[in-house]
Amino acid sequence: MPSAIRTLFAAMALLGLAEAARTEPARAATIDGQDGAASGRPDIRSIKMSEELRYQIRLNISDDYAELARTDPQNAALAPIAAILAKHHAALSNQFDAFAHYVAEAEKQGVEHFPLYKWTKATIEDPVKKAKHVKSFSLYVEGEEVYPKAAADALEADLTPFVGGGVVEKLSKHDTDPAHNPQAPAHLR
Repeated sequence: MPSAIRTLFAAMALLGLAEAARTEPARAATIDGQDGAASGRPDIRSIKMSEELRYQIRLNISDDYAELARTDPQNAALAPIAAILAKHHAALSNQFDAFAHYVAEAEKQGVEHFPLYKWTKATIEDPVKKAKHVKSFSLYVEGEEVYPKAAADALEADLTPFVGGGVVEKLSKHDTDPAHNPQAPAHLR
């Protein structure tokens, strides 16, 4: 699966939608008793949550370094952060670039197969949101977009000293619990 698509599935996992997006509409009954396939809605009971939460670290990079981090993450100006990422077998993935790739793939393969297409397209076309997401980077660990808490905690501990030092503006840790993550607005589903 292309990395941008994996990034979107990670975002969907963080939104509690990954399983629903990877499967056909459920054949079981929905909460209101209607057949899931007939109603066009997945059965929420068919969406399986891992018993163990997975995590993702995100960095907001300052305006002065965001483009460099997108295009040349091994640049000497980013060396201290690159060293920490290498220690943890981690890599930067720009959220805007991943969103743009997701939209391009959806338009190429058919938007009906991409449940977050409308929301993602609206995001990349909004100048305010674009400005936010070009500075936002998800960290992959060993090629995975979400990973065990221990890996996230270790990465967070090593990167926290860089927050506010000119390159990293903000560090945040996200988990796959749907209760902790925003859902797509109804008009963009």
